[in-house]
Amino acid sequence: MAVPWVRSRVLDFSCNPIIIPGVTMKNQLENRFAACLRLRSSLLLANALTLTLALSACGKQEDGKTAGQQLDSALAKTEQAGEQAKAKTESALAKAGAALKDATQKAESSGIEAASKAGDKLDDMTITAAVSSSLGKDPDLSALKINVDTKNGAVTLNGIAPSQAAVDKASAITKATKGVRAVDNKLQVKAG
Repeated sequence: MAVPWVRSRVLDFSCNPIIIPGVTMKNQLENRFAACLRLRSSLLLANALTLTLALSACGKQEDGKTAGQQLDSALAKTEQAGEQAKAKTESALAKAGAALKDATQKAESSGIEAASKAGDKLDDMTITAAVSSSLGKDPDLSALKINVDTKNGAVTLNGIAPSQAAVDKASAITKATKGVRAVDNKLQVKAG
């Protein structure tokens, strides 16, 4: 995945904010501001070095070199310093881009995990409601107080039943409900 602001920074040296999903706007702005300061300070340093070398070449006589030769030497040194500053800036931006990519991936995976957990809870609630509704519709079981609990699709039935036939019927109805993976029937038979 390409990091768009790194590419933008290298091509046009602008500091316009780009919205990156999964990262707060405050963190994006802080990171962008820091990157802009590093880039601008590197460029400022390169310009200052160029000016210093050019001015120092004007007042010196180096081993009988002509002014043109001295200027060429100063320009070569300036270009070398500029390339080093550019390499350092690109390296810093690449590291920042990798850190941003890593943070984005972590935020994305934690968001997916949270959504999955929420979906599981919703599924369990739906199963519990469906089982309770099905048990309530049955004339033999509707008068009974049956507690229905669901966790990860496993349904547990608790309460009192008048006969073993009612216990078996409750199990059958629960097993037939969509989304039920297992049934733990803890209904107790009490004649009365």
